[in-house]
Amino acid sequence: MCGRYAASRRPEDLAGIFEIDKWEPEEALEPDYNVAPTKEVYAVLDRALKDAADPRPVRQLRKLKWGLVPSWSKTPEGAARMINARAETVHEKPSYRRAFSSRRCILPADGYYEWVTGKQERDLEVEGKKKRPRKQPYFVTPADGSVFAMAGLYEFWRDKTLPDDHPRAWWVTCSVITTEAESSPLAVSPADGPHTLAEIHPRMPLMLTPDRWDAWLDPARTDAGELRELLAPPPSGLMRAYPVPTAVSNVRNNGPELLEELAAPEEGTLF
Repeated sequence: MCGRYAASRRPEDLAGIFEIDKWEPEEALEPDYNVAPTKEVYAVLDRALKDAADPRPVRQLRKLKWGLVPSWSKTPEGAARMINARAETVHEKPSYRRAFSSRRCILPADGYYEWVTGKQERDLEVEGKKKRPRKQPYFVTPADGSVFAMAGLYEFWRDKTLPDDHPRAWWVTCSVITTEAESSPLAVSPADGPHTLAEIHPRMPLMLTPDRWDAWLDPARTDAGELRELLAPPPSGLMRAYPVPTAVSNVRNNGPELLEELAAPEEGTLF
């Protein structure tokens, strides 16, 4: 799954990486090292400009809210639960299939966080001696330092309780597509830690390699079969994972120190 990630790159850097044609400086977001559901995040998408004479899509960097609200929803209350869409079923689920057909995006990240329960903690839990096991957060990121381009969907939702000119009349929301976690060895793994992503968690955000960006973002591509081929997992051996401070577990904490690589897990030996 993807329940928290880091996104520290500046918009001007993302504009170069993704060949962005349009972004609004006044919509710039501060670097966020603890992105949580319902926060505003950057999304890369191809879409025609509003009221433009040219109907061709333009690559844009937009500010969206994480937690998808389908266009047909009566209220936005379920957004916090719709932060992830499974790659295996995204084309058929009512909440996602329309967006999958024509409203796809890329959510740029440095990487994502996942929490692992230590072996000793798991043993205590099995024995019934501990109800809330402590967990060690890990940060998963491309080993070469490149952007983690998460496959995503976006949607527009109209709040009919507000007038057309109200600034919150329209919501633009998004969801991260997830897939099965890799079971092949990580490019770099800690000596005392997991050696595959599957050992950390059975799911992971689906990372799109640059050769798939244009096809994924193209709104003219609507064939479900062709689009599903783009959701194949990336080549193995691209990722690294390392333990980070448990401070990231509190969403109120934010800063580059959350990405500090620890020499060993804070809660003792995990593997």
